[in-house]
Amino acid sequence: MGWRFRKSVRLLPGISLNLGMGRPSLSFGRRGARVTVDEEGVRTSLGVPGTGVSWSTRSAWKSGQRRQGGAMRLTFVLLALAVLAWLSASR
Repeated sequence: MGWRFRKSVRLLPGISLNLGMGRPSLSFGRRGARVTVDEEGVRTSLGVPGTGVSWSTRSAWKSGQRRQGGAMRLTFVLLALAVLAWLSASR
């Protein structure tokens, strides 16, 4: 088993920036209902807190999309930073 790293930073109530060894993502929602957006698409997760029962689905930005690598990751990070700047300015 290898080492893993994951850090979730709460930006606003219900909005988190998730960082790890792989790609960054933004999560919206609360415990039991969450939407996570990353460079490859959108994951929707629903669950019953405390029971371990959950449902999750993933939708790619494009059908049959291949992982684009560094250029796509940089684009996503810049988009995430723009959203953060907009959210902090609208407060």
